[in-house]
Amino acid sequence: MTTPARRTPSDRAAWLAQVSEDTLEPALPICDPHHHLWDHPGRRYLLDELLADTGSGHNVVSTVFVECMSMYRAGGPEPLRPVGETEFVNGVAAMSASGGYGPTQVAAGIVSFADLTLGERVGEVLDAHMAASPRFRGIRHAAGWDASPDVRNSHTNPPPGLMADAGFRRGFAQLGRRGLSFEAWCYHPQIDEVAALARAFPETTIVLNHFGGPLGIGPYAGRRAEILPVWKGAIKTLASCSNVVAKLGGLVMPLNGFDFHRRERPATSAELCETTRDFHLHAIDCFGPGRAMFESNFPVDKASCSYAVLWNSFKRLTAGFSAADKAALFHGTAARVYRLQENPS
Repeated sequence: MTTPARRTPSDRAAWLAQVSEDTLEPALPICDPHHHLWDHPGRRYLLDELLADTGSGHNVVSTVFVECMSMYRAGGPEPLRPVGETEFVNGVAAMSASGGYGPTQVAAGIVSFADLTLGERVGEVLDAHMAASPRFRGIRHAAGWDASPDVRNSHTNPPPGLMADAGFRRGFAQLGRRGLSFEAWCYHPQIDEVAALARAFPETTIVLNHFGGPLGIGPYAGRRAEILPVWKGAIKTLASCSNVVAKLGGLVMPLNGFDFHRRERPATSAELCETTRDFHLHAIDCFGPGRAMFESNFPVDKASCSYAVLWNSFKRLTAGFSAADKAALFHGTAARVYRLQENPS
């Protein structure tokens, strides 16, 4: 039996509460390298809401914020308005760093937006982000595009072939000159475009978001057996680019087609682990623990499971891994890639 996919915050909280689990390996340090903060009508997710999730049992020592068009400046030059997001998140990070909100260092790293199609002119925007926060580490210019009207394209409204656009690449070149990274958010048919970008800019770190967005809706629904080997081949090719690292998460969004969000009762960590195992193990095998990091993608993935259950699923997946590999996947890789300045434990 399934239930409606859209729930009010209170309904969702009651739905998620149906599954309660003991925290596995509660002492294992975690850096959550991908979450959002926003204040949308009926969907508030700010410091209090995030801390309620990160404080639900796992040892989350630090986090990285990733852009979501939150708190842009209301005025001024259009290209510079996204700097407001960095200013906003830096304020939240300063609140967290005060020590008055618990031990988790929220937004120890900040990833914001800059329109790379501005070409060389985007340098001014990047410099403004850097001036707005010492925690600023890079940008995400989402490129998720699909020809099907049943697949919602990225919030940046990208055209097809964005990452190959000449203006985009001139803007991209400005990242490496400043030691900044790029978050690649695309759908699985576009993974080869990320590889081409990585080969063109081998000195710039590219972070693949959410397994490269394997689709399971619209024309891709019911075709996982066909799509999985295609995805595996693309991931293997991408992993041959040494400047690319992979985020392991964001795999239980509605667009992935698992439909966890429609269930009458949420999935357990064991169910999540078993369902997503092939994707995780292949990505880890290709990239290695030193170039892969688990992520929550909250609150987006909260449509399907709780924070505590999600991280339990990652721990179940790695139950047989060495302590060194676990340390990299759960914390070390993210802390290194985002150059986090964490307080000593």
